[in-house]
Amino acid sequence: MPPRHLVALIDPRNRRTVRLHLRRSAKRPASTDTADAADEAAKPTKRRRLRRPWRWPWSTFIAVVLVLLGVTSMLYPTAASWVDQYNQSHLIAGYEHEVDTADPSAAEQLAMAHRYNESLTFGAELKANERLPYGYGTSSDAQLTYDNLLKTTPSGMMARLIIPSIDVDLPVYHGTSDATLLKGLGHLEGTSLPVGGKSTHAVITGHRGLAEATMFTNLNKVKVGDTIRIEIFGEALTYQVRSSVVVEPDEREKLKIVPGKDLLTLVTCTPLGINTHRILVTAERIPNPEPDPGVGRASEVPRFPWWIVVYAGALILGVVVVWRSGYTAAKTHQRKLEAAKTSAEKDDEPEKAADTVAAADTDGVDAMTTAPEPATDEQGHDGGGALAQPWEFDPWDGAPDTDSRRE
Repeated sequence: MPPRHLVALIDPRNRRTVRLHLRRSAKRPASTDTADAADEAAKPTKRRRLRRPWRWPWSTFIAVVLVLLGVTSMLYPTAASWVDQYNQSHLIAGYEHEVDTADPSAAEQLAMAHRYNESLTFGAELKANERLPYGYGTSSDAQLTYDNLLKTTPSGMMARLIIPSIDVDLPVYHGTSDATLLKGLGHLEGTSLPVGGKSTHAVITGHRGLAEATMFTNLNKVKVGDTIRIEIFGEALTYQVRSSVVVEPDEREKLKIVPGKDLLTLVTCTPLGINTHRILVTAERIPNPEPDPGVGRASEVPRFPWWIVVYAGALILGVVVVWRSGYTAAKTHQRKLEAAKTSAEKDDEPEKAADTVAAADTDGVDAMTTAPEPATDEQGHDGGGALAQPWEFDPWDGAPDTDSRRE
């Protein structure tokens, strides 16, 4: 028995269906499969659908750049101070090694520093209209030269000053010149060296309000009872704040030596940028805390750089805003193009209509002036089988034949 589909073709009842199918297949163009394949290829795949149009949003980009510049200017002082303190911490880390290799030895230099303090005649005073206090104490021992005492190489550091309450951990150098105060704190020459002892009064100065370094900017935040620690040539001295005052330029009594007391005063200018007054933070020597953290411990500042997190967040946010605005700009541009195209098509419609009317008029005239020719075969016969002749007008065609009537 033949297969079922062959039976369906052989069955006379299905011949009409088969003929229609064959006719439709014959009428179908050969390039249909190719066209279908092209249409299938033209369909957007998932990957193509994900590729949304993007256009550079210049206005948004410029706005984001301006905002980032503003954030940069606001964070610059914080970042510069952090970098400066980071460099200072590295310098402090090498201080103990310089002390160990000092010549003369640390013990000898401390002994000479105490002799220097004992030989001082007075102390220091604040002169009117002067930015820094003036030390006028002199040593009676000519062999004790200030610049050669408590000096390390190659950094030239004298000591290390730590104020935990305001995150200060800075090196102390000799003198109060501008170059010295730009790289750290300065010990005021003419006052006691910061090695401790009764009837001594050491004065350390520092800048306030520098854009690239903190220094003594927060000295006004130090409160009574806070501690100040000095590490100098292997020894640690602890002082407790007794007073924090703002004085007039003509104040002269605050920096003098007080008999029997071991004092330390920190000096800086105020207000910021005006510098008409001075902040004096005076502390008195107390025993070191127990347990003593020891000398030469690593610096705890600078703290974690949160400014980097803030700046990175602003930068990432700016990139996201520009990226998303690019898609919006592409959509807006596409709408403008479509609107321009639609407007152009509307402007072309009257011209197309006029061309259509003109073409219709021309076709009508051609149809009226042109007569159709009868179809003939190869032998010149028309559809009725007669010989086709050119058509001509016969005035007697259809008129009665008088000659035939006579006959």
